[in-house]
Amino acid sequence: MDVLLIVDMQESVLLGDKKHNLSSVIEAINRLATRVREHAGRVIFVQHDGLPGDDFAPFTPGWEILGSMQRDPRDRSVRKTHNDAFFGTSLKAELVALGARRLIVCGWATDLCVDATVRSAAALGFEVLVASDCHTVSARPHLSAQAVMEHHHWVWSNVICEHPVMVVREAEIRSGG
Repeated sequence: MDVLLIVDMQESVLLGDKKHNLSSVIEAINRLATRVREHAGRVIFVQHDGLPGDDFAPFTPGWEILGSMQRDPRDRSVRKTHNDAFFGTSLKAELVALGARRLIVCGWATDLCVDATVRSAAALGFEVLVASDCHTVSARPHLSAQAVMEHHHWVWSNVICEHPVMVVREAEIRSGG
């Protein structure tokens, strides 16, 4: 079964520095989520729990999943407190219980939470596919957003693990259910 992990696509993403191609990323994630669901796959929203007073503090408006994300009653949510969606969460157990074969990872931020989740998923032995046009980041002081993304595409393609991490565009992803 395919499982789409949508990392940190929460209302607070709209704050602060501009996110690279955000509206296109949201549209692509929604198309991908629909395709995964249509082929008996599952969608899990990974939701960051920030500290009290910050933009991602639980149960505040910024903590909520983006209103433009298309959700289904069968979708699940996993809450996290670190960059890595697996650290201190139920994510691995939920994936095992679902019989997940392949994880498709997308969301925000490319160089932090998406990266940490991709690397942990690969280290745990999952087949990992990154939707190259379904993640976003802001420019960093030393790199443009595009450069951050290109760098991580190269890194993920070269991670040494049981199953190579594949980086492909959303339109090329065919869900196997």
